[in-house]
Amino acid sequence: MLNLQLGIRYSVGKHASVLPDLKPADFSPKEKFWTRFPTEGSKLTPPHQSVEFRWKDYCTVVFRHLRKLFQVDPADYMLAICGNVALRELSSPGKSGSFFYLTQDDRFMIKTVKKSEVKVLIRMLPSYYQHVCRYENSLVTKFYGVHCVKPVGGQKTRFIVMGNLFCSEYRIHRRFDLKGSSHGRSTDKPEEEIDETTTLKDLDLNFVFRLQRNWFDELMKQIDRDCEFLEAERIMDYSLLVGLHFRDDNRGDKMGLSPFLLRTGNKDSYQNEKFMRGCRFLEAELQDMDRVLSGRKPLIRLGANMPARAERMVRRSDFDQYTQGGAGRFSHGGEVYEVVLYFGIIDILQDYDISKKLEHAYKSLQADPTSISAVGPKHYSKRFQDFIGRIFIEDR
Repeated sequence: MLNLQLGIRYSVGKHASVLPDLKPADFSPKEKFWTRFPTEGSKLTPPHQSVEFRWKDYCTVVFRHLRKLFQVDPADYMLAICGNVALRELSSPGKSGSFFYLTQDDRFMIKTVKKSEVKVLIRMLPSYYQHVCRYENSLVTKFYGVHCVKPVGGQKTRFIVMGNLFCSEYRIHRRFDLKGSSHGRSTDKPEEEIDETTTLKDLDLNFVFRLQRNWFDELMKQIDRDCEFLEAERIMDYSLLVGLHFRDDNRGDKMGLSPFLLRTGNKDSYQNEKFMRGCRFLEAELQDMDRVLSGRKPLIRLGANMPARAERMVRRSDFDQYTQGGAGRFSHGGEVYEVVLYFGIIDILQDYDISKKLEHAYKSLQADPTSISAVGPKHYSKRFQDFIGRIFIEDR
């Protein structure tokens, strides 16, 4: 962690003054630089308490442009990662065996990655850059840097710095990692052990999310664009990470989990509920408009701070309700909660390589080939979009 902080302080500090224009050569896989960090320090590097190590930066000019595009101030970035307060290590939520670190301000996440993932990111960097420039509301992971540390006599550790989707003043009460596949996609924990830190999966999902029409339309368009980009880059196995904050309207307390229940499926309460809902959405939109008019950034963005309603599905953990042909067979009419939603597309560095093709062949012998996550990019993209189209619905 200390090596990582020293390296990033050096990288960001060294280039702080002028931002050169981007050239095609800046995207080259050869655009990487090693720097030696001896313990006694050098002309370029400070003395430090760690063992001597080497530090590698990849495509530095591109990532500086990306940080500027994502409105990350270099001083804030350096302070968040390299300040006196230590980074927090998170327990790994996935099977990847990666280590995750979070900055104290929750804005940035650092993840250790394999060499193959670095190769995929560098390979798709030109089209990734084009895509996020073109679509301000893209839901794909925001990448801020790729680096490598090699202590003398030790192993190389590669890692990426990216945006934390759940950076929010609101507490995230439930989190879901959704792929649109069903094979093995459930959390093994018993109900009483599930808490705010548990990452639930497709088969655990027991809500559909109702969005206002303009947000719903924007979401469907953007999911389509992002999936088209990922498919063109032959990427698969990505997820939609969704975080829910249940609003407690009674006390206006942002932290407590006592959801504001709007209705319990009684037809006679529908008009009243419609009026209440309109007020809640309107209030959120007006607050946002005030911010825009006063020259500040809007709080509500696609995938961040989004007011929505989560309707509990009557049959829990029944994947049929979300699969093709199943949507008409399950009943709405569960409880409806006012929520604030956070979501984005994560884990976008897995291409359909030989290992994934073998995984697909092997798992197809044990389960329905359409239910496993290791399928080709085209199939994966279509299934993912279909799934998103069933769990997010327009609030009429």
